[in-house]
Amino acid sequence: MQIKSIVLSMILAGVALAGDVTGKWVAQQPGRDGATREVTYNLKADGDKLTGDMSGGQGGAVAFTDGKIKGDNISFVIKREFNGNTMVMNYKGKVSGDEIKFSVMREGADQAREFTAKRAK
Repeated sequence: MQIKSIVLSMILAGVALAGDVTGKWVAQQPGRDGATREVTYNLKADGDKLTGDMSGGQGGAVAFTDGKIKGDNISFVIKREFNGNTMVMNYKGKVSGDEIKFSVMREGADQAREFTAKRAK
């Protein structure tokens, strides 16, 4: 019986962490040319699923796909069309309080860019 209580506590702790990511997050995200731009992420946790969008820069808000939450780790994919080409960006983040440390890698690239998003107040 005690093991069931421990397992249930661990599951509930994971759900509580997942709930902490819901909200608006703002980052100074590095671009290809080394310049940064302000980007806003609107995130919504639902169990182990993550939905939302990213806005900032060109083209307005873009919804992301494949959003996942596992403990304090999140991931999602953003696809954008430029001149008839699709660019796929894979985001991974680690939530810690009011910060998310992100790593983003463009599909086909060999180096990720890192940045930190902060919870908007």
